[in-house]
Amino acid sequence: MYSLIETAKANGLNPYEYLQNIFKELPNVNDVEQVEALLPWNIKV
Repeated sequence: MYSLIETAKANGLNPYEYLQNIFKELPNVNDVEQVEALLPWNIKV
């Protein structure tokens, strides 16, 4: 969890909003590409 938060910060994201987004989207993920799209460096601010 700490790693996700710090990586989100390093990529200019609000950690709280980032975590809310990935927890909302993760149940709908079907493949590796969709998981990779949720990584902090792939999220567009």
